[in-house]
Amino acid sequence: MSSASSSHPSPYVYELKDRDTRGQVENFFNKLPENAVDYVQSLFPIAKWIGRYNLSWFTGDIIAGLTVGAVVIPQGMGYAQTAKLPPEYGLYSSFVGVTLYFLFSTSKDITIGPTAVMSLLIGQTLASITGGSKTFAYSNQQLAASLAFLSGIIALGIGLFRLGIVTNLISAPVITGFTTGSAVTIAIGQVPKLLGIKGIDTTQPSYLVAVNTLAHLPDSKKDAYVGLFSLLFLYILKFGTAHFSKRHPKFERFFFFVGILRIGFVVLITTLISYLINKNLSIDNLGQSPISILKKIPKGFDHLGPPVLNKSMLSYIGGYVPSVTLILVLEHIAIAKSFGRVNDYTIQPSQELIAIGMTNVFGSFFGAYPSTGSFSRSAIKSKAGVRTPLAGVFSGVLVLLALFVLTPAFAYIPDACLSAVVIHAVLDLISPPSYLIKLWHIQFWDFAVFVVGLVFTIFFTVEIGVYASAGLSAAVLFVRLARPRFNILGRIPTNIPNEGESPKYAYVPLRKAFSHAERPPDGVLVFRFEEGLTYPNANYIDDKVVEYAKANTRRMARRAEKFGDRPWNDAGSKEEDARIEENAKLPQLKAAVFDLTAVSMIDSTGINSLLDIKKALNKHAAKRIEFHFANIATASIQRSLIECGFGTEEVDKFESLPGDLENGEVKNDDSFSIRRPKKFFHLSLEEAISAATDGEW
Repeated sequence: MSSASSSHPSPYVYELKDRDTRGQVENFFNKLPENAVDYVQSLFPIAKWIGRYNLSWFTGDIIAGLTVGAVVIPQGMGYAQTAKLPPEYGLYSSFVGVTLYFLFSTSKDITIGPTAVMSLLIGQTLASITGGSKTFAYSNQQLAASLAFLSGIIALGIGLFRLGIVTNLISAPVITGFTTGSAVTIAIGQVPKLLGIKGIDTTQPSYLVAVNTLAHLPDSKKDAYVGLFSLLFLYILKFGTAHFSKRHPKFERFFFFVGILRIGFVVLITTLISYLINKNLSIDNLGQSPISILKKIPKGFDHLGPPVLNKSMLSYIGGYVPSVTLILVLEHIAIAKSFGRVNDYTIQPSQELIAIGMTNVFGSFFGAYPSTGSFSRSAIKSKAGVRTPLAGVFSGVLVLLALFVLTPAFAYIPDACLSAVVIHAVLDLISPPSYLIKLWHIQFWDFAVFVVGLVFTIFFTVEIGVYASAGLSAAVLFVRLARPRFNILGRIPTNIPNEGESPKYAYVPLRKAFSHAERPPDGVLVFRFEEGLTYPNANYIDDKVVEYAKANTRRMARRAEKFGDRPWNDAGSKEEDARIEENAKLPQLKAAVFDLTAVSMIDSTGINSLLDIKKALNKHAAKRIEFHFANIATASIQRSLIECGFGTEEVDKFESLPGDLENGEVKNDDSFSIRRPKKFFHLSLEEAISAATDGEW
């Protein structure tokens, strides 16, 4: 059609081109070496900016890095206890995460390490695997390291194959639902330790932990003084520094760092108090302390070694790897995208998966448990003025110093203080009521997904909460895809034309909201699809279009006179006769116009459905009606339509007029069709309807 003369412009929207499969294959192999080099370089984004590193960047990075390092040390130890692991494992996970990430990252703000949600998931997973047995075949540390390795390998594989798009399949309400549920669960689980109450099984569902804690409130110990003081101190500093920074803008930076370092201050104060209480006890006799403290912590990396990956280990942890990987990926990508939007840069999901995969694979050799991006520490890093991902190295140096120098002091840290630190951190992860109200007003099913994630996480486990909310979200998505909304269109004027000026129109659904809309001319139906025409929804759309056409246009096919010649579903009742008589008053179907604005894809099932619509409507009208298509999105959709016979008009040879034959192309065989130069593919809906009505509407 590209060779059509100027007097007969192409009837198509896109220029027709033959598929050059051979050329595409040759081009692929010719560029393979170049693409391979580009791919390898893309694995190390650091190469693009490290050559421009300067003193200004260094200053910002070292301040941000050391600030985060001061926060990650107490948080890491607290989260490790949530994961049912010794405190030092939180430091191992923190060190590897913050140190290695800069090589592969596309985000300057993210801080990798132990997080509240992941720690809760690991704690629940370990409790489920071991059943609380102290004689289980593998230790919690071995199980956690193996989970880190396997989940890291999967994340790394997804990233290497550039499949980061899979992260878009999980909706935001799923993430916020289980995050809020996890925060509530963690906070409730930390209360017994905050108050010094012993014997509470915090691996049980949250409501049981809450009930048992309330029942044992009289059993609270002296730890409650430390815990409540720590929690009060943290919130006084948080809100106090925020207040004074607004009152005294000149000292905003100073108050910011005081507020950020409040965790370090409270740990330092309570540790000093604990030391004064226990200074007469040797390091090996700290179990006699009147308050619960961390006691002796191994110096350095005391648990280096490869993770256990034999068949026995895989049989225990295999069923939990998917949920751990899912949380690992979702939490990290959600946080990375959030800070990318706030700070005006774009992250690459696939590359971030490589980064998170590498940190967990290598971390497992240090005894680390699964780690991912931390929202709270990333926020601190961002506000502290971080300039590049290299800031993580400075955090790692501080963690390393703590592991080799400060472990004797860590022995005196009160458990109640770390519980206060964890509670203080996770309460910020709880979505406010305003978020729920917003979901309720925007989309009920998003609200339902959030509530399911929240409830199932609180009453069962994080794993069940994730699967339940993600399952509901997937079901809603499938229903929306399989039962899409499609509209029958009319039009309303959008301007008052001046003399000699043509009116302009907007095409709107024929619903109550647009009751004043002008309907199409008799015999012309205008449809707009709201989704791609693919196998899940093709038959549904087929049925709806044909049903609407039959209900609103006259059936022209003759009804058989004899009862024996009628179809089985035509009983010949009075109701049927009345329906046929009423139908006879309707206009005859002449044309169907399809607006494909929202259709980005039509597969073979969708094309077959269009062909079925064509057959059904032609039979209903007892002639070939016109099919017009407007706003075709891509050349591939146009090509598919042409392949199946759309885009040209077929009429009976004996119905054609001499004028048609003059410009048309008559076939030389005995077929009963000709082709006219009339257009059926259009750039706009206005043009399509004008062609279908010969300009009468």
